[in-house]
Formats: sequence, C-alpha cells, structure tokens
Amino acid sequence: MRRRSISTATALAVVLSSAALVAAASGPAAADAAKILPVKSVGDLVVDGGHQRVYVSDPTSGKVVVTDYSGTVKATLTGLPGVNGLALSADSGTVYAAVTGGDRIISVDTATYRQTGAYPVGAAPGDLEVVDGRVWFAHGSDFGSLDLSGPEPVVHFSQRGDVDFSGATTSLAADPAVPGVLAAGNGGQLAVYDVSADGATLRAQGDMDTSARQIDLTPDGTEVLTSWGSTGQGYGIGAYSATDLHPLTGYPIDAYPNAVRVAPDGTVAGGSFSWYEPDVHIYKRGDTTPTREYDFPNTGNSSGADTLVDGALAWAPDESRVFAVSVNTSNTYTLRALTDPAKELPRLTVSAPAKADRAKKLTVTGRLTSKTVPPAGSALTVTRTDIGAPSGKALPAVRTKADGTFSFTDTPPSGGKVTYKVAYAGDAGHTAASGSDAVDVSRRATTLSLNNNGKLYTYGKRVTFTAHLGSTYKNRTVALYADPYGGDKPKKLLKSAKVNSHGDVSAAVDMTRDTAVIAVFSGDAQNAPRTVQVTAYAQVKITTAVSKHYKTGRIGSTTYYYFHKKTDPVFTTTMTYYKGRRQSFDLQVYYQGSWYDSGSEYFALGSDGRSAVRLEAPGESGIRARMRSSYYNVTSGDNVNSTTHGAWKYVYFTN
Repeated sequence: MRRRSISTATALAVVLSSAALVAAASGPAAADAAKILPVKSVGDLVVDGGHQRVYVSDPTSGKVVVTDYSGTVKATLTGLPGVNGLALSADSGTVYAAVTGGDRIISVDTATYRQTGAYPVGAAPGDLEVVDGRVWFAHGSDFGSLDLSGPEPVVHFSQRGDVDFSGATTSLAADPAVPGVLAAGNGGQLAVYDVSADGATLRAQGDMDTSARQIDLTPDGTEVLTSWGSTGQGYGIGAYSATDLHPLTGYPIDAYPNAVRVAPDGTVAGGSFSWYEPDVHIYKRGDTTPTREYDFPNTGNSSGADTLVDGALAWAPDESRVFAVSVNTSNTYTLRALTDPAKELPRLTVSAPAKADRAKKLTVTGRLTSKTVPPAGSALTVTRTDIGAPSGKALPAVRTKADGTFSFTDTPPSGGKVTYKVAYAGDAGHTAASGSDAVDVSRRATTLSLNNNGKLYTYGKRVTFTAHLGSTYKNRTVALYADPYGGDKPKKLLKSAKVNSHGDVSAAVDMTRDTAVIAVFSGDAQNAPRTVQVTAYAQVKITTAVSKHYKTGRIGSTTYYYFHKKTDPVFTTTMTYYKGRRQSFDLQVYYQGSWYDSGSEYFALGSDGRSAVRLEAPGESGIRARMRSSYYNVTSGDNVNSTTHGAWKYVYFTN
C-alpha cells in the first residue's frame, strides 16, 4: 500500500554481520523432551530402564501414570487412593506402589501394566525401597518391610530401633549395587541400617538438616546424600559418610534444594525450588562445580518459571537421561526428560571479518571452551553457505589447539552474505556444539533503470513500464512491482522474468491511482542486488452535468446553459470514488471582460461518486457565471490521485 510519506531506512547489516552465534552453556538441549502429565499431584517417580518407561504416582487422583521416555502416556493404573512411594525390583519386572489410603502395597507387572498382587501392611505406607528382594516401606516416623519370598507375605513393623525419628514422614534410600544396606532419615535424624537379615540392624546414627526432603545412597555404599546441605552448611546437597554419618563436602546450590538422586556411575543430580535460577544441577562425584544445569521455562502466568516438585527426580539406569517433574502456577505438571545430563555443554565461538573482498583470502578464528576443555586436536567441521551454495559447502576440517582456539583461511568465490558455520560433534564428556559468523563479501555494482518517473497520466490509461538491467554474472531475472497509493491496496508483483536480449523486461499498469513502480534485481555471486523505484501519477475522472436550464446557446464561441433569473441551476458531478473524498466546487463570475473568483467549497461524494450542488439564482438577469469540479490532492480528503480539474460549465441568467 502506498501513501505519500517519507520513510527512513536504518542499515543494520554491517553491525549484525560481525555478531557471532554461539552454543548456549546451559539450559535444555535440543533432544530434551517435555510433555504435560494428566495428574493433579506427584508423589514419586521411578524409571524402568528395561522397558524405557517412567512411572509417576498421583496421590490426589489415586492413580499411577506410565509414560515412555518422551512423556507419552502408555497406561494409567487407577483405584489407588493416596498412592505415593514407588520402587522397582532388581530385574525390572515389577513396580511396587504404596497405596497410602488403603494401607497396602501393590505389585504391577512392568510388561503388561497389570496388578499382580495387593499386600496389606497394617499401616499407611509412604516411601518405598527394594533391598535384596524385600520391599521396605516408611510408615509415619518409622519404617517396616514386606517379604514376598516365602509362601505367604511377611510384614515387619517398627524397624527404626533406637533412632528418634520425630517427623511425620520418613525418607528411605538404597541402591541395587549395595546389598543389605538401607538409609533412613526423618526430622533431623539420619541412620544407616544393615538389612541383610530378617530385621534392620542399626549401623550408624547422626544428624541431618531438618529441611531435607529426600535422601539417597551412593552406588559404592560410602555416602548418604540429603536434599539439603549438611547441618550448618546451608543451601546445597548434603553428604555424609555411610560409616559413621559425619558430614563430608557436599554440592552447593544457590537456591532451595528439594531433591537428590545418584546415577549408577555416581553422578549426582540435585534439584532445587527456584523461580529464577536453574532447577536441576548435575555434579561429577566429588566435584563442587556443576557439570551442567537445567533451567525450566515459564509455562504459567507469573514472572517466575516452572519449579521442580519436591523429590521429583529420577535417573535412567543407563545415565542417558534425568527425569524431572515440574509444576507451574496453573498447577500443570510436566514430565521433563533431560538428555545427556553428565555431559558438559561447551561453547563454540566463531569470529569472521565484518567485510571482505570477493576472491581474496580471509581468516576465520574461534574457540571451543568448556568446564573441561576438549583435548587438543579435536576435529571441527566447517561449512560455508553463500549465494552459490545456499545448502552449504563443506570446507576442510580444522582442529583445536590446547587452549581450544582454532583458525582457518578461505577465499570466498561468491559475494553477498557468506556464513561460516563451525561444528563440534562432541565426545564422551561433552555435547555437540556449533557457532557461526557471517561476512559481507563485496560484489560489483549493478546497473538497473526504470522509465516513466514523474509522468502524469489520465485516469485509467494503460502504461508500460520497462526496466533495463546492465551486465551481470549469472542472474538475469528482474521482478517488477506496483505499489498504488492508498491504504486499501497492497503492493503486488506485476512480473518476475528474465530480461530479453536487450536487457529489458516490461509490465503494464492501469493508471487509476498514483503508483510507485519498483524494479528488483536480487543479485548473484558477483553482482550486488539493486532496487530502483519510480513514481507515476494518475488523474481522477470528472464529469459534470447541468440541469434546470431552459435552453443552451452560444455567446461568442462558448456554449452556455440559459436559466431564468429566479431558477437555481443544479450541477451534478461524477468523480472517481475513494472513501472520504470530496469534490471542490469552484465558481467564477464574468464582469467587464474578465472572470473573477466568487467562491470555492468542498462537497462530499456519495459512495457512487456523485455529488449534486444547487446554485442559488441571482434574481436578476444579464449575469454570466461558470463553475467546475476539481480534485485537489490531499485537501480533497485523500492523496491517492493527482490534482485534476473538470471542464468549466457556463451559465447565463435571463428574465
């Protein structure tokens, strides 16, 4: 749409061309998955690596939802009031669920999702762990066991011994790689038990912070971790010796820690409740600086992002993923599969010159950085994308130096925007990374012209516009556009075609409005793009009819409409319509051989483009007058046409 206005273009290409694109150092990786869970709460989650399934308990709805690793629901187990703790058997064949509202533990076949057993335990079970085939369950401030190895289930209560668990809920921890060991925590008290025999024998007792929400046992059996720093150590994951529970160096977190889970290889995943900080923190065993952190997005309706549900962390047994459940301000729960958690996210920066000459050598530099820098000689792939190779052309690979830096030279064959993308495939300890930078490579100036600039045409005249293109490398196509004035008509493509042997291409426009015509050459590998614009102008169509006269006749060589001195002439103007348009009614009177202006006034056009104006009769004879209807650009109410005057209409008043 064309309007009479002046626009100022701001050129940003030079500034933007030197900005390197780099891989992010933290946050969700490209392969991370997230899907909304059909739950109203989350009590626990456990991962079945054998079948690649995730089990999530929903105490509020009384159900367990089973998903695949991407979060797609595969089964739903219902009728389980208050279902909370979950545990997986060592052979991945059975999932146990604590049905708190029914004082029972159920078993579910992981191949069929069918319930295979229901075992009353005489108390409301909470957290669950499986150790050496027995199911250990928390109940209130104590814990017990369910033994299913014999012909009949055997339940043992009150196994905490002399430990003063004073809180309402007890947390349990075990690891399949550590037979006969169970850890328990409650209300600031932490304990380690030998459960290799029928009961639980206390091995060590100590203190932990009362804010701990979850505990876990390392796979070598040497440490117990808690989801809050060791007593007096503040925010972070607490660590205690499993031998005597004296505090060890933990894993700091700058937020409210609320979950901890240890992978089979000892990698620690710590969770935290945080609106504005990362939510999941991955540590190599014994390293107090996180290898990687994940920051949940904001899917709710407040300024703070989604947060981790207390204790809602679980590792895939092959350590390929950490599963987490987040919740937003609308109480929507999302299962998040965080991939390659133990791998660092390197950064790859690329820096190329802002400008360069075509067919001349340039140098590109960069650096691959990470918490632990990939080894010297790491291979990086290089791809150049330009007009000649829009899908990219592979260049020789480059290798990093000991500090991660690299450089290479290239001679760009094409001008325009040339992008160099450098990629690192990753290794056992690092994810893939890439970066890119663009160079503005020079091209020859292109000659392009367009005719008919500034010409004025009568309404509706069909006008041919011809663009002429000078010599170019390969591209010989020119596009012609028409952009008529007015807010109701868009710019449109007239023609896009190769020029003829003379370098010309033409298109016709029906000139019903002032119109900008634009010729565009998109450029090629050696010639710069070029755009030229001309403006041609169109008059409106005006006719005026006279009525109420009693005859016509000539005075000299001019035809007059004769009116009686008391009869009002009516002038009906028909003009090309445009919304809001008015015609200008101009009147002149003849006196002593000359015409004198006697007034001018605007009258609105109807939607049919007509406007009828009555001129009051003078009441005396011998008076000659003339009128015309005109369209004046802007003052007639719009600017889509050029000023146009209609023909004078002459009147003569008699007796």
